Amino acid sequence: MIQVENYVKTYRSTLAVNGLSFTVTPGSVLGLVGPNGAGKSTTLRALAGIIPPSSGKLLVAGCDIVQDPLGAKNRMAFIPDEPQLFEVLTVWEHLEFTAAVYRIPDFAPLGEQLLTQFELTEKRNSIAQELSRGMRQKVAICCAYLHQPQAILFDEPLTGLDPRGIRTLKSSIKERAAAGAAVMVSSHLLDLIDDLCTHLLILHHGQSLFQGTLAEAKSLMEIHGGASLEDVFFQFTEKPAVTPG
Repeated sequence: MIQVENYVKTYRSTLAVNGLSFTVTPGSVLGLVGPNGAGKSTTLRALAGIIPPSSGKLLVAGCDIVQDPLGAKNRMAFIPDEPQLFEVLTVWEHLEFTAAVYRIPDFAPLGEQLLTQFELTEKRNSIAQELSRGMRQKVAICCAYLHQPQAILFDEPLTGLDPRGIRTLKSSIKERAAAGAAVMVSSHLLDLIDDLCTHLLILHHGQSLFQGTLAEAKSLMEIHGGASLEDVFFQFTEKPAVTPG
């Protein structure tokens, strides 16, 4: 489970996130959307323990990211929009390193399975600097999945992936959620959110304009013929917010 309570983040005089609260339950996939500067990446990075919250409480699987950062990080994975790899390590060495960090015994069978799933088997001995942007993204995802985290955070996960890679990633996210993981996906690609997510959180100027299921979001928009997620997004971000009843 992911639980955020009254999260505030300020940068000097700039208020980036203002009193945000939400929960992602096991098995749910929360789509985090909003215009540029809405606070999406700031929220994910705080949950991942990369930046400290100014105030509020952020819990991952019951562990407070400030009070118990190791406990929280052991139970989560964060895949940023730009993969952070070791340029001189091979694909397989990245998995070996991840297994050592998380103290995963006998990681090889799952590692091999992940390489096969993400079509990296032929690249297992290639160093990171030789990989394409999409391949680097796949390596980061494999490393994130290796310790089977209870919470998974994605920031623009489709960047660099080809159509087959996109399909594989989407299937893997659904599989992880079905197995009980709590998943957050931040993306500007509303079709991805519509296809993949069970719940929606719309941020604007660091505040929540809407949170609920996708069906609830669309039901609030009285648009003849049914609203698309794009309709919902612009209704909330370009007009006065609609308050759920």
